[in-house]
Amino acid sequence: MPEAAPPRPWLVLAICCMSLLMVSLDVTILNVALPAIRSDLHTSVSGLQWTVDAYTLVLASLLMLSGSTADRIGRRRVFRIGLVVFGAASLLCSLAPGLGWLIAARMLQAVGGSMLNPVAMSIISNTFTDSRRRARAIGVWGGVVGISMAAGPILGGALVESAGWRAIFWINVPIALAALFLTGRYVPESRAARARRVDPVGQTMVVVLLAGLTYAIIESPQRGWTSPVVLGCTAAALAALLGLLRYEPRRTDPLIDLRFFRSAPFAGATVIAVAAFAGLGGFLFVSSLYLQDVRGLDPLHAGLYMLPMAVMALVTGPLSGRMVAARGPRTPLLLAGTALSASAVIQAVSYSEHLSTGLLVLAFLLFGIGFGLVNAPITNTAVSGMPRAQAGVAAAVASTSRQVGQSLGVAVIGALMAGAAHADPAAFTGTARTAWWIIAGCGAVVLVAGTLTSGRWARATAERTAERLAAEEADGEPGGDSRTAKERVDA
Repeated sequence: MPEAAPPRPWLVLAICCMSLLMVSLDVTILNVALPAIRSDLHTSVSGLQWTVDAYTLVLASLLMLSGSTADRIGRRRVFRIGLVVFGAASLLCSLAPGLGWLIAARMLQAVGGSMLNPVAMSIISNTFTDSRRRARAIGVWGGVVGISMAAGPILGGALVESAGWRAIFWINVPIALAALFLTGRYVPESRAARARRVDPVGQTMVVVLLAGLTYAIIESPQRGWTSPVVLGCTAAALAALLGLLRYEPRRTDPLIDLRFFRSAPFAGATVIAVAAFAGLGGFLFVSSLYLQDVRGLDPLHAGLYMLPMAVMALVTGPLSGRMVAARGPRTPLLLAGTALSASAVIQAVSYSEHLSTGLLVLAFLLFGIGFGLVNAPITNTAVSGMPRAQAGVAAAVASTSRQVGQSLGVAVIGALMAGAAHADPAAFTGTARTAWWIIAGCGAVVLVAGTLTSGRWARATAERTAERLAAEEADGEPGGDSRTAKERVDA
């Protein structure tokens, strides 16, 4: 039987949002600090890429495992363990004596992070069972991303300017401690009615796929695409992908339930998440280097330049949640794809070391609008219509798609910029224009996928998928969810 809703659902939402705030702040603060880390630790652009991608790779690799583990042994328990690990690893990041130690601590941070956001979303999904209230709650969730994006660059810039880059990790510790206390006091324990078995083979193939692909992209500028190491990593990633497609459907409890992708909206949400967050990863990476290395701004003023983007993400996040609740995901997705593409095209055609502040701010505003609008449709589509017993896995797929997208965005854009990072401003901006065209392509993917996977045909595939999943769940569990497929999708 589903767990009873807690007596204070909005308090549970606020506590879950604390973990999102902490993790999202970590991302935006880190990007502002990249030039300072490069200078202090004497690293290259590829070193900066690994500082970002070591975290996102481990996170993406473990999200689905953490989601299914939380469904099995208890969501609150896993959530609290994640808070402890993330807070402790943040402290270790601040103490790192060199790049290798920093990357290792970031990987440990990711282990804790994998137990936070997808598990928190699963808690929210099980707390807000009414579709409209859940959509509004997810809108608030998206608004927290906007808050972190608004506060992160400024807070990060101020910390780097006043106390050095190590201070950016200190802020996670008190947030983690407060969330740990409040979770133990107010968040009820919940778990799936039927425990899912661990899938070590699938988990290993996911790690090989993501690590091999990302390593090949990041290291190819230095080693070359014909390097045996790069070719070997590419081959290993391809073999892991083919292995997942063959092995996972044969398991009773797969790590990645490929049946979910029979639903066009769910598959579309996955593609949109990868594209949107690839654009975000590239946007933050290029903009941070451009503002500080080309325009010569200090970290605080670079953060202030990014404020328009962050403020618009803050404003449009909750608005997107209300739009999804009232009219479905189509409108915010189309607006998001248009705004993201327009922002990147403006910079692709006009980028220079003397780009006017007005044009730069306009591009940042548009990107913030697009990014703020895209989050709620992704999350709501990922968890809607799926069996509540698999809420953690479904939410983890969406979160994994985000992290995969951000990893790929940083890897691809960083590899493109590697040769121009220390060159003269004209060379940097010339290469950056290509990067902005790639980011514009990411926005176009959001627009096209949002159009194709939010109409009547897509909704019909979601209903059929929900009906099959509901029937299989009812067969496997006494007292399974008896709602019709349409009722499940509507919820």
